[in-house]
Amino acid sequence: MQRVGRAVVRLGSRRTGGERTLSSGQELLKKTPLFDFHQSHGGKMVAFAGWCLPVQYRDSHVESHLHTRQRCSLFDVSHMLQTKILGRDRVKLMESLVVGDIAELKQNQGMLSLFTNEEGGIIDDLIVTNTSDNHLYVVSNAGCCEKDMTLMQNKVKELKSAGCDVDLEMIENALVALQGPSAAQVLQAGVSDDLRKLPFMTSAVMNVFGVPGCRVTRCGYTGEDGVEISVPAERAVQLAELLLGNKEVKLAGLAARDSLRLEAGLCLYGNDINESTTPVEGSLVWTLGKRRRAAMDFPGAAVIVPQIKGKLKRKRVGLMTTGAPVRQHSPILNAEGVVIGAVTSGCPSPCLKKNVAMGYVDGDHSKPGTPLQVEVRKKKQAAIVSKMPFVPTRYYTLK
Repeated sequence: MQRVGRAVVRLGSRRTGGERTLSSGQELLKKTPLFDFHQSHGGKMVAFAGWCLPVQYRDSHVESHLHTRQRCSLFDVSHMLQTKILGRDRVKLMESLVVGDIAELKQNQGMLSLFTNEEGGIIDDLIVTNTSDNHLYVVSNAGCCEKDMTLMQNKVKELKSAGCDVDLEMIENALVALQGPSAAQVLQAGVSDDLRKLPFMTSAVMNVFGVPGCRVTRCGYTGEDGVEISVPAERAVQLAELLLGNKEVKLAGLAARDSLRLEAGLCLYGNDINESTTPVEGSLVWTLGKRRRAAMDFPGAAVIVPQIKGKLKRKRVGLMTTGAPVRQHSPILNAEGVVIGAVTSGCPSPCLKKNVAMGYVDGDHSKPGTPLQVEVRKKKQAAIVSKMPFVPTRYYTLK
């Protein structure tokens, strides 16, 4: 999880136009349509990626984490950037920026992909869905909002000047995630669509508990079954209250979101991947479309593709550690005590009752089972390279 600050001050919102002073400070933070809702439900608000979001509620972080694994939790992810790519050449635009095979997506099917630069670095990770409404629906990270918009807008201008039919539209909806093994059961009570026919990484527009025009995507950031619901901003609180009316559902914040995604082996942009890491170094080779690899027609392909079969100088790995929990930037050492890398994310696992982490080590020390060490407060602790996810994922797929 990105480091959260205590200075939470003037709150502006592109959606509400309002601002609110919470305490002294200098940072201008945006608020989601659910800001007042969070406060009324005991949300502890913190600064995150330019937004004011709840880090937790009245329940402890561990209680919230375990509730998500056992039942389901509701997260506000409205800070994420939602955009539409429109026009006849929308796939051409997206494939000029990402590593995935967007052309192969069926209607209402999505995929995780990566914006990359010419040096092979990861500009951002994003989900692209090929909707049946003649546009691509894109969700990307709040912390990368400005550079993502600039990247896409510049490419739109470039393609338009070449005579292509393409456009970009920002979506002003709120976005909430309902995550956990009972999420589908909770949601099914409020929709007429059969959610058994909506597998992982597919999407549909439907009425949700009487709120029309919601895009429901079977995906999430916890490793559990669940959905993300793009809902008109003015109806977000209504929908959240209706979902919360089910006893299976509790609110969850950034703290649980971070430990859940780490147990699931999922990257946080800015911590585990960035513009100086490639998809291969980040153990994200599976995001590279086979056709795209063969054609080498995505940004940075000349750097990225040769790495697939080459010897890596560094690679993202999972770690299990003993002793005190390790945090971002903690050194990783080999058995002889030589520094060979650094931790990028780490926390105690509420499910495993062990410390889990991920980080980068040199290629010679990346095999699961390799004994290593980590340094915490200048003390060395035992660590071992572990397969990820640490906790098995439970995404819903059609049998």
